[in-house]
Amino acid sequence: MTNKEKYKQAFSAIHIADEFSLEVRKMTHINRKKKFIQMVAGIACVLLVGGSTVAYATDLGGIQRTVQLWIHGDQTEVTIDFTGNGRYDMEYSDSDGNASHQSGGGVAFNPDGSERPLTEDEIMDYLDDPDVRYEDDGSVWIYYFDQKIDITNKFNDNVCYVQISNGDETLYMTIKYKNGWSSSPNKYPTPSSFN
Repeated sequence: MTNKEKYKQAFSAIHIADEFSLEVRKMTHINRKKKFIQMVAGIACVLLVGGSTVAYATDLGGIQRTVQLWIHGDQTEVTIDFTGNGRYDMEYSDSDGNASHQSGGGVAFNPDGSERPLTEDEIMDYLDDPDVRYEDDGSVWIYYFDQKIDITNKFNDNVCYVQISNGDETLYMTIKYKNGWSSSPNKYPTPSSFN
């Protein structure tokens, strides 16, 4: 066998078109992978921009509600802005027609001990809580829904125990004179359990 015949035999098994095709498939696969990565990056950018837009809108406008709340024993229409970070701003007209403003907020603790901002529902529950007021004339009042309870003369050693009800729920309140209060649906909290 001559060298020419050996070369022909050796290269006759090789099909150039198949190798070229394999390269094309590899290039096609690589190009698809690049396009897929670019597409994923594009979707991620859209999600980031979309998420930022929602957060921006929430930060800018918040969520505003107009609701009826009991304020100082009077049912009052209030406008509440929930800022989305556990805070609220509330405006209403008092019984004399004067514009009043109230704001606040807070945090709650998850079972794992981590901290989170209060939700709107938790803020609304807080706004339905009893309100203890120390008036300029020295009197002390509890405002709870439509009730106005004078507790000025109920303090003994600067502690007062009061049972209140809104018809659906009964609360047992323990009030320390100008030092906070606590309530429970089951029993009077001990003065040492708060503040």
